[in-house]
Amino acid sequence: MSQKLSKWILAEVPDIPPDVDSSMPKVLVRMLLQRGVEISDMDAYLHPRLKLLQDPFLLPEMDLAVTRVLRAVDEGQEVCVYGDYDVDGITSVTLLTTVLQAYGLSVRSFIPRRGPEGYGLNEAALKRCMSEGIKPALLITVDCGTASLEEIALLKSEEVDVIVVDHHEMSPDGRPDCEAVVNPKCAQQSSGSPFDYLCAAGVVFKLAHALLKTRPVESFDLKDYLDLVAMATISDIVPLVEENRLLVRHGLRRMSDSRNAGIKALMEVAQVKGPLTSADVGFRIGPRINAAGRMDKPEDALAMLMTHDAAEAQKLADTLDAHNRARQAEELRIHKDALSRLEAECDPSEPVIVLGSRDWHPGVVGIVASRMMRRYHKPAFIIAIDEKGIGKGSGRSIHGISLMDAINANRDLLVAGGGHAMAAGISVEEGNIEKFREAFAQYVRDHISEDDLSPRLHLDTEISLDELSLEFLSSYELLQPFGSANPEPVFMSSGVQLTDPPHELKNHHLKLSLQQDGHRQEAMFFGAGQRELPSWQEPWDIAYTINRNTFRGRTSLQLIIQDVRPHQS
Repeated sequence: MSQKLSKWILAEVPDIPPDVDSSMPKVLVRMLLQRGVEISDMDAYLHPRLKLLQDPFLLPEMDLAVTRVLRAVDEGQEVCVYGDYDVDGITSVTLLTTVLQAYGLSVRSFIPRRGPEGYGLNEAALKRCMSEGIKPALLITVDCGTASLEEIALLKSEEVDVIVVDHHEMSPDGRPDCEAVVNPKCAQQSSGSPFDYLCAAGVVFKLAHALLKTRPVESFDLKDYLDLVAMATISDIVPLVEENRLLVRHGLRRMSDSRNAGIKALMEVAQVKGPLTSADVGFRIGPRINAAGRMDKPEDALAMLMTHDAAEAQKLADTLDAHNRARQAEELRIHKDALSRLEAECDPSEPVIVLGSRDWHPGVVGIVASRMMRRYHKPAFIIAIDEKGIGKGSGRSIHGISLMDAINANRDLLVAGGGHAMAAGISVEEGNIEKFREAFAQYVRDHISEDDLSPRLHLDTEISLDELSLEFLSSYELLQPFGSANPEPVFMSSGVQLTDPPHELKNHHLKLSLQQDGHRQEAMFFGAGQRELPSWQEPWDIAYTINRNTFRGRTSLQLIIQDVRPHQS
């Protein structure tokens, strides 16, 4: 099954109003206008300030949560913070535990194990949680709990109060019976919530802000923990808009000089140095934390972020790095096996990819599904089947297909399913996998056209190579952080000539020497050594991103090629 060629789509070029600051590069102004930024908001967008943070009590039931937490403080109650095993969950547990300890509370932290216990607030994990320490008077869930009606009812029957701090969708059966549900997705539709883009750590930050506004703690500065919020916001791929963008911008700055021993150790292991970008977190730091959860050792990541001992933090960071290497090896093995099965077993004309095996690790299938989706531009579910014949699968989708809608349309074939439009999980009996694949394929055929299954490369603007400079790069970097809903700009330059044949480096990466109208520029084209390219002796059109590259004390602007094609007039 071959990869599809992308269709290039160049965004419309907006007219620049006459009242725009003339000192701003026109390319930057055009990109701001394309992103829907009004002229009056451009300065605030480029220079977001923490004083613009909104009142945390705008979140639903925040007053109830603050009242109950402060009662626990006043009465010296035992508290348990229960999270999830990904970056968002682990950083949320770390942040909330730290805040509660600043109030003098005795706090126990708990993370379920993905393989034997599963996601979120569930009976198996709760049984272990309650057996590992004193029964808490108050249990606070972070990054889970909104839809856990039965589990929260069980806790209530055992006289354990529950506060839910979450960002997931509410159950069709309604609100759980607990002290408070602090979740922007649970706001009444009539009033709405200004924070429906927050990840769980963002909601925890708001709870901490509300607590500290109500009852300040001397010498505790919440801004010192913005690095945790930034890590979670980037890793959970929530939209980098409004306060998310503000929190990440300031959190990345804090991370470069973090007070957290675990973050400092992890940056050293990942060989990341400041100033940090969202890509550093998304591709080098976050995966090492996630790897602990994927390999059923989330407590290692939590311990690393919670310790104040530099030597212990370094030891745990090394452990997380080992988990990540094991995860990478397992991912590579499963990916190769999935590609082989796809070629041997599947019709290349089918609009979906659904594959399952008893030889695959459930903690890695989501990453493989993502790689398969990107490679073939098709919605993909990769399923790990256990010894009882139950498959646990992760899905990733393309624009135009909601996995949740597809799951809801085929629940009769599934044991369970949940998640989001673009990423979701399912449980399915082994004997129903083929039926689900057929039904899922028909759902896709019914909802999008063949043309929608063709990948698209969206280009922000066309520029010439002579417009690229370190001065332009400094202005361009004010658009950061990049991520969901604020994608890294992709530029296009047309009629570019190569001065020499592409030079292949390790791992099939290509180094290109380019020129256009006498202006020369170096570029990297990662992983393209095995790709069929246009003749290097003919002019190309190139699509690329830019970044700052510092090597041996010399800083330069670097082009990262995303795609190439023969020059089109």
